[in-house]
Amino acid sequence: MEQKLIALDLDGTTLNEHSQISTRTRQVLQKASKAGHIVSIVTGRPYRISKDIYDKLGIKTPMVNFNGALGHIPHQNWNREYQDTFPREIALDLLNNKEKLGIKMIAAEAKDMLLANSSDSSYNDDFFPSVLAKNEILNEINLKYDPASITMLVERRAREKIIATLQQIYGEAIEVGVWGGPNPVLELEPKGITKEKGLRYLAKNFNISRKNVIAFGDEHNDIEMIDYAGWGVVMKNGIDPLKKIANDVTSLDNTQDGLANYLEDYLQLAE
Repeated sequence: MEQKLIALDLDGTTLNEHSQISTRTRQVLQKASKAGHIVSIVTGRPYRISKDIYDKLGIKTPMVNFNGALGHIPHQNWNREYQDTFPREIALDLLNNKEKLGIKMIAAEAKDMLLANSSDSSYNDDFFPSVLAKNEILNEINLKYDPASITMLVERRAREKIIATLQQIYGEAIEVGVWGGPNPVLELEPKGITKEKGLRYLAKNFNISRKNVIAFGDEHNDIEMIDYAGWGVVMKNGIDPLKKIANDVTSLDNTQDGLANYLEDYLQLAE
């Protein structure tokens, strides 16, 4: 079998309902890697809350974070690393108008930066810090660099209105995405950034043709990646619009090792 590039979304796809990678999923992905295929994480998550999963997989391939805004090899200085950003003034403007817009919490970050307006340990999704040092508070003094991503916890009833307002005011500079988790979280990335950009970058780096790219996903932010992949697979628990453009849908969901079972069959990895 020709070498494949396997792109993995994390939440709702590679991870189970406890946001963990199961033993079986890890074993199958390591088997795929040993068989010569390239296993790569392509996630909306920041690097800080995906590196432990990367390390558990034991892979050495590049990882894409922030829905395509950051491409890098963890723990290495990779000369092809990239990071796209947008003007810091947008973060400060959002901070100054958060009450008016209906934003409860806001975090601005890049690969090695995390600043937030407040901490809150009641949210268990790790997007927002539970403790903040003085130099980690989001303000004009601490925000020295342009962010690659902004994450916002918003009022649920005002979410659609907030999205429309953000697109109207900042639409030329940013993309607005909705996190698929339980809390009403919005993600902002630089204009033109999608997971497809990260996946194209990986494919070009490894000289893998589009037909040999397999991508797994479940949510809105996976649409461009699934559409680009030569073989786009959507999880059983995935959203319907994604299933409509997929090449295939797993027979099991993310709580049942759906990705592992599918990949083992597809790559003929069973011993």
